[in-house]
Amino acid sequence: MSLRVALIGYGTGGGVFHAPLISSVPGLELSAVVTGNPERQAAVRARYPGTRVLDHTDRVWETNGSFDLVVVTAPNRQHVPLARTALTTGLPVVLDKPVAASAADARSLAALAAVRGLPVIPFHNRRWDGDFRTVRRLVVAGALGDVQRFESRFERWRPQVKPGWKESSDPRDAGGILYDLGSHLIDQAIALFGRPEKVYAELDTRRPGAESVDDAFVALTHPGGVRSHLWMSATAAQLGPRFRVLGDRAAYTVHGMDGQEDALREGRTPKDAGWGEAPPETYGLLGTPDKTVREPTDPGAYQDFYVGVERALRGQAPPPVALRDAIAGLDVIEAALRSAAEGEIVEPHAPGR
Repeated sequence: MSLRVALIGYGTGGGVFHAPLISSVPGLELSAVVTGNPERQAAVRARYPGTRVLDHTDRVWETNGSFDLVVVTAPNRQHVPLARTALTTGLPVVLDKPVAASAADARSLAALAAVRGLPVIPFHNRRWDGDFRTVRRLVVAGALGDVQRFESRFERWRPQVKPGWKESSDPRDAGGILYDLGSHLIDQAIALFGRPEKVYAELDTRRPGAESVDDAFVALTHPGGVRSHLWMSATAAQLGPRFRVLGDRAAYTVHGMDGQEDALREGRTPKDAGWGEAPPETYGLLGTPDKTVREPTDPGAYQDFYVGVERALRGQAPPPVALRDAIAGLDVIEAALRSAAEGEIVEPHAPGR
């Protein structure tokens, strides 16, 4: 029997990412979507005619026993309140990134989840980017030797401010590029090399009229000495490589972004043939200056996140992303804010603090 999913929110997160991914995974049913926007309600009915449309989150809690999972993709300041309500109602949660506006709020959510015996699973879908999967494979296989530096960029050219909560300077909104794109880059670095011991950051607000950080550099020192250098920007007039990973035997460099987001925006889903496959002309380079070869990019697989969710809820596997990893990422973001303010290298808070 399929697990019944209630999706809260049908903006870009819900409409482009979560709904089509949930619908593509056997064992999950997109049972209801919560949105009060009439245009979005019509869009849900047109694309998912068997899915109920609810006009308020209260309808989810009122129909106790009708759902097996709640997915929250509302604005950031609503993440923790909605997740807490879901847990107290007896429902596990998938929570969009960042899971909270502060590490303290995320820890309080983890404590409630432990008491209730229910998972809160962060939606860090970029772990299933094809290029990142390729980096992980090469690192694990030792193809680069001992990794010395991991360079990662998520850059855009968006010189005009687009009004909305993502541009807010209110800390409760967790706006700005450090929380938005930085959540992905930091999570990928932690997934590869572990929780960093030191953090240094340069954070800027460069666009006219902008109120939140729109250009950032974050440097992490991981256990064992690996350094991660992470760039995120809305003001990059030319884009650097997506990844450059330097080892003591070889390096891997790849340009461009994983194509799954664009495919989802075009209306395709993981059920389509060739999903997640990168064209050969976009493959990265592996090797040294005197011997370099094209390295095929592993297929991207965002659907595997929800495959993991389905298995976790049935008790067949641990969650595909641990909440403690998302908390570690928030610790790093807060350390980056302190570092930029102080102009110093700082240590992220220790686990449990």
